[in-house]
Amino acid sequence: MKVFKFGGASVKDYGAVQNLGRILDMYSSSPLLVVISAMGKMTNALELLLNLVLKGQKEDAKQKLSEISSFHLTIAFELFEDKNHPVFEIIRNYIQALEDFCNQDEFLPYDIQYDSIVCYGELLSTAIVSQYLNDTSRTNVFMDARKLIETDNTWRNARIFWDETTEKIRTDVLPILSKGNSIVTQGFIGADKNGNSTTLGREGSDFSAAIFAFAIDADDVTIWKDVPGVLNADPKYYPNAVKLGEISYEEAVELAYYGATIIHPKTIKPLENKQIPLYVKSFINPKTPGSVIQNPKDDYQSTPSYIFKINQVLISISPRDFSFIAEDNLKEIFEVFGKYGLRIHLMQNSAVSFSVVTDDTEGRTLAAIEELMKQYRVRYNTGLMLTTIRHYNQETIAKVLQCRTILLEQRSRVTVQFVTAESSIRDF
Repeated sequence: MKVFKFGGASVKDYGAVQNLGRILDMYSSSPLLVVISAMGKMTNALELLLNLVLKGQKEDAKQKLSEISSFHLTIAFELFEDKNHPVFEIIRNYIQALEDFCNQDEFLPYDIQYDSIVCYGELLSTAIVSQYLNDTSRTNVFMDARKLIETDNTWRNARIFWDETTEKIRTDVLPILSKGNSIVTQGFIGADKNGNSTTLGREGSDFSAAIFAFAIDADDVTIWKDVPGVLNADPKYYPNAVKLGEISYEEAVELAYYGATIIHPKTIKPLENKQIPLYVKSFINPKTPGSVIQNPKDDYQSTPSYIFKINQVLISISPRDFSFIAEDNLKEIFEVFGKYGLRIHLMQNSAVSFSVVTDDTEGRTLAAIEELMKQYRVRYNTGLMLTTIRHYNQETIAKVLQCRTILLEQRSRVTVQFVTAESSIRDF
């Protein structure tokens, strides 16, 4: 049994959906569990719709909903010759639910409302894809992931109830796959014990694929992307990026932790626990080998990897008196960052100062700084770049740091990180 995950770019239009079908044909001898994201940038569009409605901009929200509806109907019209096909009724029902939301006068708290609205991106995409596959002799069963993945109610970043989720998936999914049938379901979404929709964090469809694979003891997982595999750098910043053929689970976790965007950070651990290989392959050239994440069978030479994070803020915090930074200070500081949902990418401390690097998130970063200023002396720099090099040497460092002003540096045996003043995209 195999688990496939297709992201938004792989179902962004009717041609992409047709290509997905051709990829599945290459694996017709295996029962497949296919996890699909919202089409294109639909999650962003639904976020905008939500914000317009909550701001009371009903005309703008109406226009945005019309665009969302037209986007999906256009793809469906191109995929289905029969304009009375049941898929159109399914689409209209989902759009009607969004319209009912737009016409409300009272709303739930933002994060709860967020999860109840953005889930429609995945529901729309999987309904269209599942129906198209069935119409083209690629028989599959459509399943709602919210009935399979049970979570707590940490809205927008829900935690999985593993025992309950595994039991549901094994009960409802395994009988279908064991008969040789395939399943189409959603990534990114689940539900709490009361049936309320939850989401697993942005880009959480990778994690969904790992959850399903863990529960069914899949042979492997493949994430289909618009790149040839896992690259050692983002080509936007590092044009000489190369594909990494094989990576260990540990290395993949480290790369994800430091900000590599190829794999969602939560994806790896469930697969490692059951030694399930994770392949990253190109949906553009599906016959090429791609990359595999697993415990390497032989010793292999680690290629240097580069991770670039722009729009970073360096915040340095000191007591207002002449006391040292101590454990009680750090507790207060971390609580502030947790309160505003800011992830710390790097930290460094001296006797009287504690410095962190975090994303410059609109509104929240400045609010956290202002709260810290009530008790501490705070200095900060914006518009910075955080560069991380795994398996570095002096040559790789020199290549990245040419003509850059270093504000902070931190090294371990395997990893070096630099905060530099210039954050513009340029060739290294």
